[in-house]
Amino acid sequence: MKLLTVIGARPQFIKAAPFSKCFRENNTEILVHTGQHYDSNMSDIFFEELHIPRPDYNLNVGSGSHGKQTGKMLEGIEAIIIKEKPDGVLVYGDTNSTLAGALASSKLHIPVFHIEAGLRSYNKLMPEEQNRVLTDHISDLLLCPTNTAIENLRKEGITKGVYYTGDIMYDAVLNNIQIAEEKYNRISINGDIVYNLNTQFDFNKENYYLATIHRAENTDDKEKITKIFKALNRLDKPVFLPLHPRTRHIIENLEISTDNIVITNPVGYLTMLYLITHSVMVITDSGGLQKEAYFCKKPCTTLRDQTEWVETLEGNWNVLSEITPDEIIKKSQREFDMMTPQTSTFGDGRAAEKICSIIEQFNN
Repeated sequence: MKLLTVIGARPQFIKAAPFSKCFRENNTEILVHTGQHYDSNMSDIFFEELHIPRPDYNLNVGSGSHGKQTGKMLEGIEAIIIKEKPDGVLVYGDTNSTLAGALASSKLHIPVFHIEAGLRSYNKLMPEEQNRVLTDHISDLLLCPTNTAIENLRKEGITKGVYYTGDIMYDAVLNNIQIAEEKYNRISINGDIVYNLNTQFDFNKENYYLATIHRAENTDDKEKITKIFKALNRLDKPVFLPLHPRTRHIIENLEISTDNIVITNPVGYLTMLYLITHSVMVITDSGGLQKEAYFCKKPCTTLRDQTEWVETLEGNWNVLSEITPDEIIKKSQREFDMMTPQTSTFGDGRAAEKICSIIEQFNN
């Protein structure tokens, strides 16, 4: 069959790697990169490291308001669908790229296949929540990473075309974690990191926190972002912070101390996996990084009131934190002896194979 796949952001590149490898063994895939993430360290490096085929089309939409960005994507994807005439359109996750791809194909009566369907934070102030809900309700195949996701869809009356596949991001972690470890056993990880300051970081095992901050609910609120940085600056170990370009722009005009924080440019996937496995904890507002921490068996503190990945909260592997310095510090410096063994709730690392099989059967 001929499938058109829409990607545009870091988490989607990671998920696309195992799927594309599997699907292209017997089928044709047209890859469309919307350009939602365009920084080389958040886009190009992922194609290189994960051996993702180069995109057949790049819309180069760049940044902008939700309406402007989604509108440009919708127009571009529609034209490509009309030209390529695929048997189906595949979208991942919950970004503007996801919604644009789903809308364009649905309006042209092309089947929509949604990987990572059924996630819910039940916070409609999050643009990601709006994207995923709308996409699920116009999708023909809903490929769910967990049983919780299936139950979420059932509550909304969606039962047709729903499948449990396991989490394709787990596939990617299993495929690459040893590659990352071997890579940085041969060379210094510092050589792959661009620092803001003329300094390098000592990556002693479990002697630092790894943090990321990019959610609009945190970065668009000056009071919140200031409180987060105050907390990170007061932690008992150094904080290593690859900084999203959007967050960097926001904090430039704020009076924020970073004495305990080592700020760098965004890093590639293999570098991030190594940083996770050698940290004491991950502190983040990212959905994807919560899971990667869980898959790498590292505790996580999530800087949000809710998470779509509720399974990671089991056994205290992940905890939610209010955005106050004292609460963030308390949660981040918590004792780990209460953590219980993980379950196989995210599957067996063969999600890509299951998804390919389901899509091929749908086409037949």
